[in-house]
Amino acid sequence: MMKELINSNKKMLIIGLSVGLVIGLVVSMFFLNVKATKTPVTEQVTEKQPMYWVAPMDANYRKDKPGKSPMGMDLLPVYADSGEGADEGPGTIRISADIVNNLGVRTVAAQYKSLHNQIDTVGYVTYDQDKLVHIHPRVDGWIEKLYVKTVGSMVKKGQPLYGIYSPELVNAQEEFLLALERNNKRLVNAAENRLVALQLPKLTIESLKKTRKVQQNITFYAPQNGVVENLKIREGFYVKPGATLMSIGDLSKVWIEAEVFERQAAQVQVGTKVTMRLDYLPGEEFNGQVNFIYPTLDAKTRTVKVRLRFDNQSGDFKPNMFAQVAIHTSDTTPVLLIPKEALIRTGNQDRVVLALGGGNFKSIAVTVGRFDNESVEILNGLTDGEEVVSSAQFLLDSESSKSSDFMRMNHDATEMSMTEPMLEMRQVMSATTTGRINSVMAGHHKVNISRAAIKKWQRPATTLDFLVDEALDITNFNQGDDIEFTFEIHDDDFVITDVSTDVVILENKLQE
Repeated sequence: MMKELINSNKKMLIIGLSVGLVIGLVVSMFFLNVKATKTPVTEQVTEKQPMYWVAPMDANYRKDKPGKSPMGMDLLPVYADSGEGADEGPGTIRISADIVNNLGVRTVAAQYKSLHNQIDTVGYVTYDQDKLVHIHPRVDGWIEKLYVKTVGSMVKKGQPLYGIYSPELVNAQEEFLLALERNNKRLVNAAENRLVALQLPKLTIESLKKTRKVQQNITFYAPQNGVVENLKIREGFYVKPGATLMSIGDLSKVWIEAEVFERQAAQVQVGTKVTMRLDYLPGEEFNGQVNFIYPTLDAKTRTVKVRLRFDNQSGDFKPNMFAQVAIHTSDTTPVLLIPKEALIRTGNQDRVVLALGGGNFKSIAVTVGRFDNESVEILNGLTDGEEVVSSAQFLLDSESSKSSDFMRMNHDATEMSMTEPMLEMRQVMSATTTGRINSVMAGHHKVNISRAAIKKWQRPATTLDFLVDEALDITNFNQGDDIEFTFEIHDDDFVITDVSTDVVILENKLQE
């Protein structure tokens, strides 16, 4: 009995071992299959290997492995181009999203806005020349009494200035009295007119009529309120006609004469608003406008002088004071602008780094116009809405400029692509279409138009800048107008040579 029990246990143990072995084999095969299945997936998600590493501040410093730049900064990996984003031909570079973030690349869109320009210059306070009076004698004589003895003295109208003894004035008075005694009206009028011509004061003439006594010393009076600007006489001086005795300047209004450079002169017009500050009155601003633009250019300084006019009833403005002048030459005509920091200026070229999307960038040449404090006008090379790099663009430019041709391949402004329609377009060279005027740039004789599609060139509808032929009047182009126009291709420019605003024609075109 006991022997049978032992045999039975042995059989059960053998069976258990067999079952365990089978289960172990099944589990092992399962994990092996899972590992084999996962291995390709793991290989598929393996990260791309960088081509090389580059210094953040110097794209010419490259290494084949991670490390530090000469400035002690971590090198950044550069990966092969994945083919995403637009390709503008030679010079197009691709930067991974991580590097874009690490470099702090920021982009901004080119937009049509008004250029708020400001010319900062200096000026000097001077007398209002329209109210500066010079005192001259009309007779020979001696200065017997001088009532105003210092330059800068304030005088009021009718205040005594000087007394003079002149034999000619004495003789003129005697002739007047003789005419009065004869009661000859004609002689009286002639003698009195002579006294007036010699600038004898009216009060002296009235006193002469009443007293009938000749005055040896005649006192002359101030013709206006003001300040003695110069004084060239003293008591006892002998003077002759034509000599300048003194000048009196009225300071109720003053002029500020400022200078602008030759290149800025065209931006300033009569009526242009200005803001003025004086060191004498810190923290205060005075608003005015350009009153006059001098018609000549200073040959030495190459500047044009402009004149401002300010009220000075309080007497705060004093002649020869130094003034800081800001001339606000804002133009309401919309122009294509980008931030100043986005522009890269070299010795012989202006360019920007164009953001093509998908991490692609390219340096392209642009033509710039005017500047203001924050923006720069782009005349050629960009279109409205295109993105340019405004931060870290110098690093991108240093990499792109090595191979860039600085030209646009798919630029809408040229409307050309290397296709069959391009060949046909070169032969035709002109087309007629319709469109709507978005903006008018009268200063550049240019308009921005959203035009319809051109079937013969297989070109879709788009928005472009068009030059207006000199033979056409730019004032006939108004923002919001629907027009039919003919344009020709001149090099890279589109020039409107004919235009029609006939409502019937436009309606028919739109129906077609």
